[in-house]
Amino acid sequence: MSLEKPLILVVNDDGINAPGIKALIAVAKEFGEVVVVAPDKPQSGMGHAITLDSTLHINKIDIDHVRAYSCSGTPVDCVKIAVNRLLSRKPNLVVSGINHGSNSSINVIYSGTMSAALEGALEKIPSIGFSLLNHSIDADFSAAKHYAQKIIAHVLDNDFSKEMCLNVNIPNLSKDLIAGVKVCRQAKGNWEEEYDERTDPMGRIYYWLTGKFVIEDNGEDTDEWALKNNYVSIVPVQPDITDYDLSENIKTLENV
Repeated sequence: MSLEKPLILVVNDDGINAPGIKALIAVAKEFGEVVVVAPDKPQSGMGHAITLDSTLHINKIDIDHVRAYSCSGTPVDCVKIAVNRLLSRKPNLVVSGINHGSNSSINVIYSGTMSAALEGALEKIPSIGFSLLNHSIDADFSAAKHYAQKIIAHVLDNDFSKEMCLNVNIPNLSKDLIAGVKVCRQAKGNWEEEYDERTDPMGRIYYWLTGKFVIEDNGEDTDEWALKNNYVSIVPVQPDITDYDLSENIKTLENV
């Protein structure tokens, strides 16, 4: 039996100096050796973007006596370069976050936090993305840390698939007000977007993205329902986005 401690890679999309990643580092340190690789600046909404047209720069730093690297690239770049260049062995777990703000419903598509976690799964490393429903720099991460600890422990103690990826969202509540944990499906929702047209001091027109998020799903088995009812939501996600039902329905196209 190996006596090596689990190696845990910590990443995020809010940047290496975000309070949320420091909260996650504190939790991950309870379970093994921790290495941090995170963007050198906020990279929210980057999705699964990777750097192809410029160089990547890595700077080694120290965060709470943990080996850490700031990366000039995207959250997915951070996972790729960690696994392929910076680490001497494959991590036992990738944890991403704790994100400042929700990544429930369709937001998982745009999320750098969750794309980093999915990249871990693509590397055949069990991965978890954590998000707290609070955008504030002064957010209280106490409850999020509590549930992150419980979920990480459960994943490490069980023989789940190496391609497992969990999207975990935590309500912005104190621990005593959280009702528990629900394993859910992703709610159907959409952004009704608007581009606010403005003029800069040079007289040039520019646009600022605004809009509102609209839930299109009344199911009581969704992440949005769970969060609205004060539960931590856990949605298992995967890189395979094949629509299997539609594949069967359009088989006739093979005869055209």
